[in-house]
Amino acid sequence: MERFPDEIGKKFFTVSEISRKIKTSLEYKFANISVLGEISNVRKPGSGHVYLTLKDKNSQLQAVVFRNAASKIKFELKDGMEVVSSGSVTVYEPRGQYQLIINKIEPKGIGALQLAFLQLKEKLEKEGLFDNAHKKTIPFLPKKIGIVTSPTGAAIKDILNIIDRRFANVEILINPVKVQGDGAAQEIAEAIKELNNYSDIDVIITGRGGGSLEDLWAFNEEIIARSIYNSRIPIISAVGHEIDITIADLVADKRALTPSEAGELVVPRRDLLIEKVEKYKARLLQSLTAKLRLSREKLAGIANSYAMRQPFDRLNRWQQRLDEYAQRLNLNITHALNTEREKLSGIAGKLESLSPLNVLKRGYTITTRREDNKSLRNIKGLSEGDKIKTNLSRGGIISEILSIERI
Repeated sequence: MERFPDEIGKKFFTVSEISRKIKTSLEYKFANISVLGEISNVRKPGSGHVYLTLKDKNSQLQAVVFRNAASKIKFELKDGMEVVSSGSVTVYEPRGQYQLIINKIEPKGIGALQLAFLQLKEKLEKEGLFDNAHKKTIPFLPKKIGIVTSPTGAAIKDILNIIDRRFANVEILINPVKVQGDGAAQEIAEAIKELNNYSDIDVIITGRGGGSLEDLWAFNEEIIARSIYNSRIPIISAVGHEIDITIADLVADKRALTPSEAGELVVPRRDLLIEKVEKYKARLLQSLTAKLRLSREKLAGIANSYAMRQPFDRLNRWQQRLDEYAQRLNLNITHALNTEREKLSGIAGKLESLSPLNVLKRGYTITTRREDNKSLRNIKGLSEGDKIKTNLSRGGIISEILSIERI
């Protein structure tokens, strides 16, 4: 180790030497430890590393999760979350700051996968991916079924056996995928997307047999949830056993408790369907027979009716009634005309008796002014020399006024 003498002959360390000694000492004494603390100040730069601070009531400890370890964390690290972090304490020499390099991190009191499940469930529920309004109806009798699962697992055997037993010869297209491990979620999501490119697939089943939460985890990934939600084809999710509920189950249009139940949900039983069709056929035939019998009886009644036996009798009676109505109408018109004629004759006689011509015939005359032919009732407005006309019963006399006598 390099030493440098000072003015009084003492030896001293460089800053780098001190940092290295502390680093070596810390890494030796605090390797593979677990630290309980509350997360704060979470930072996620583009490098993929995660920087955070662990704290309790009295102290703080800087920590870092490098990219490889961070990619394996299933849940989201949030400020205020209490966690147990496993790793080693070291010194970041450029700043002379000790920090915990975290290799594994777990939430306190709940498993990491369970927390990740709850976090994603809350997120997708807020977005509406679980709403019944978005769920599509499973067809009653699909012509073609798509299946996304492992080609070697027990699930595919159960599904195929049930479908074959219930409705043999239905067309099935299997898109084989991994159902657990790295990359399984991406394969399943891509397989669902590929089946949506087929125009003749009516329904899709995706799932796997039972297992631990870790085994089923691919069906709790967000990428699968969104592929199911975006599928134009209805999807039945059949993951694990009845007690296993995954994100895929919540998003799917229909959840099957087991892969076997998925086979029962996707097609009806052929024998029961045939039996039901036969019952409908018998009921339809019975109904048609009864209706034909009633129609035949009704037709026979019409054929034996008086109208059908004497088809022109009613027509003749209506024609006779029309003749009577025509005769009665002519009589009423004639009577009305005679009555009106008598009224007109009476009115004409009254007018004749009041006619001025009749007055003239009795010796009376009517005098009018010559210039305007207005009748004269008195001498008002007349002057000597005016000309007047005297109307007789026959003809008239033109006179000139010589003098006017006033009374």
